[in-house]
Amino acid sequence: MAITRLKPARIGNSRGVRLPAASLKRYRIGDVVLMEERSEGVVLRPAGPVVERLSWEATAREMAESSEDWTAWDAASADGLDASPWGGPADRVAERAPPHPPKKPRKRR
Repeated sequence: MAITRLKPARIGNSRGVRLPAASLKRYRIGDVVLMEERSEGVVLRPAGPVVERLSWEATAREMAESSEDWTAWDAASADGLDASPWGGPADRVAERAPPHPPKKPRKRR
């Protein structure tokens, strides 16, 4: 995102800035803007309804209801990593070996 330098102009007893038309269009800003004061500065955003984000449950439901073809994912299970050629368990392929062997508990006298 580009930083645009705006110059405050006097509007009656207040001051204001003119926002570029391209920014107004990009962020769908109409007649009303919401201003939020934060510790790092001022945030302007459109006053319209906020786009609702899907939850994980809603996303999974939507994916299950879609008629999308997921057979390409089956190819990943045939990638040959079920058994590693170097003899280690397949579920620990990316793990590093511990830097030193674990210490044995000492016997108390």
